[in-house]
Amino acid sequence: MLHEEVVGRVRAMLLEGEIPPGARIPERDLCEKLQISRTPLREALKVLAAEGLVQLLPNRGSRAAKLTDKDMRDLFEVCQGLEALAGELASERITDAEIAAVAATHAAMAQHYQNSDLLQYYRCNRAIHEAIVTAAGNPVLSGLYESVTARIRRARYVTPMTPPRWALALQEHEAILNALRRRDGLGLAHILRTHLRHKREEVLQAGFAETENPGVAQAPLLQPA
Repeated sequence: MLHEEVVGRVRAMLLEGEIPPGARIPERDLCEKLQISRTPLREALKVLAAEGLVQLLPNRGSRAAKLTDKDMRDLFEVCQGLEALAGELASERITDAEIAAVAATHAAMAQHYQNSDLLQYYRCNRAIHEAIVTAAGNPVLSGLYESVTARIRRARYVTPMTPPRWALALQEHEAILNALRRRDGLGLAHILRTHLRHKREEVLQAGFAETENPGVAQAPLLQPA
């Protein structure tokens, strides 16, 4: 198995929750499942540690990283900035066909809301945000966005929502679509920032991150040499 494939497979397990945050990385089981030796797996874990998805423990293997409240706030702040910039650029560059595709995805998402199907709702939700970033037409922005959102994707797209919060989220998405149709870059950027601030608070309230204890020193993450 190629190095990139090993990294990709283990990354997917972490992001999709197959290996939960805070859990030890089962190296022996992973080697058997992927049919590889310990060496390529450990090289892959170093890459994932650099991405913030894995914590390497001195002489004790590794574990899936669990973000703190501060980590989550910091990541969402960066994500807000990236999506706001993407909104401004997409408003200038998006094609009519791309807007129509976003509108169709939004309609499907609204139907999932009516059916109370949160999983499918979130799949459409993610597709809309990623379509706006793609429409920005900036590969550097897209790369940074993927790197940041990879660390919060599971929390961002599986968080339970109360009925009032879910209704508000759908209204915000309707505003996102309308701003995109008007090609109102500044308006879209503002809506996206507000939308992501609400999502950040939702994630924090749901307990996806661990609360930092200022009286306890945090062990540093080991980075690959």
